[in-house]
Amino acid sequence: MSAVQHRPVAQPAGYARVFAVPEFRAVFAAHTLSMLGVIVSEIALSVLVYDLTGSPLLSALAFALGFLPYLVGGTLLSGVADRFPARRVLVVCDLVCAGCVALMALPGADIAVLLALRCGLAVVSPVFAGTRMATLADILGDGDLFVLGRSLLRIVAQSSLLVGYGLGGLLLTVVAPRHALLITVGTFLASAALLRLGTRRRPARARQAGDPQGARQVFADRRVLVLLLLSWVPPMFSVAPEALAAPYADELGVGSTGLGLLMCALPVGTVAGEVFVGSRLRPVTRERIALPLVCLTLLPYLGYALHPGLPAALLLLLLSGAGSAYTLGLDQWFVRDVPQELRGRAMTVLSAGLMTIQGVGMALAGAAAEAVGVTATVAGVGVLGTVACCVLAVVVRRTEAPGDRKPRQS
Repeated sequence: MSAVQHRPVAQPAGYARVFAVPEFRAVFAAHTLSMLGVIVSEIALSVLVYDLTGSPLLSALAFALGFLPYLVGGTLLSGVADRFPARRVLVVCDLVCAGCVALMALPGADIAVLLALRCGLAVVSPVFAGTRMATLADILGDGDLFVLGRSLLRIVAQSSLLVGYGLGGLLLTVVAPRHALLITVGTFLASAALLRLGTRRRPARARQAGDPQGARQVFADRRVLVLLLLSWVPPMFSVAPEALAAPYADELGVGSTGLGLLMCALPVGTVAGEVFVGSRLRPVTRERIALPLVCLTLLPYLGYALHPGLPAALLLLLLSGAGSAYTLGLDQWFVRDVPQELRGRAMTVLSAGLMTIQGVGMALAGAAAEAVGVTATVAGVGVLGTVACCVLAVVVRRTEAPGDRKPRQS
């Protein structure tokens, strides 16, 4: 009796295999240090500005300026990611950030200088993030390892939001804000050293000068544009409950503890969803569920129409956060469909647009809540966002090349 021939089935690479790549370990450690540096610098600068001025407006502006210049850096400087060797770009970005924060820590720096330096950090950030994403594809390849590597970096980012602000606040009870900024300088320098020594030099993707604004060629590719929109539109709607967490906690009468839980629920759901999908599902399954998850991820917000109490609201946010695991399938399409010579600038534009669109979403949610209230706003976001995501899902499917209809097995 002949042996039955079974067709081999691809298994998920698993996060452990990603950490087996030495260069990725260096990138991961550098990313963690950079995230800590950014979070500590945001808290320390905000406190420093408030100490110097006593103005809540200027203190909040120190935070807001971290979002606004992303669009400038992501459009005008996106070509840098492809025009120069990636390792050089990453190291220089870290050194620029370290220099900006070191100048913030100088005793004589006035408010205008501090805010200008904060803008400088934000202009550099999308270039760094886009170049790092493109470098991951060089290090891990275009398949499942890249998807899981990107997932791990997102998990670090979400986890940093959960614990970083608390740790930063604790740090400021021990040291002065300017001394905390000096610690941030150290994290950026350590990140630069890890990237310089832990990754190998690769040539630039695009030798020619190309488009001076970088982003124009990215937007000219319809498939890439659609994938960018799929990366931006769901987060624009999903930030509404976080933006309105403080007034909703006040409506519920749950105090600062309830507010903290409302702020943490969405990131916790996001991390849980990414870990489950990344570790338990095969690559082919992740791609198959990506568009259905996009269409479902904002549906839990409709529950806000019932004015849920704290436990129910937390459950709705956890479910919505878990739905964002669609990004693992989206990452695979992105790295597969973006031409290699455009990859760095496309990922820089993606990073800049993501930060900008979330800021826009927060502002629109606040304006809507002024008119119709928090629960009506979040429920309305659930409706509008779901419709927008479903339309985008159809367009994404229509822009696929015929050979891409069947998800890859690895």
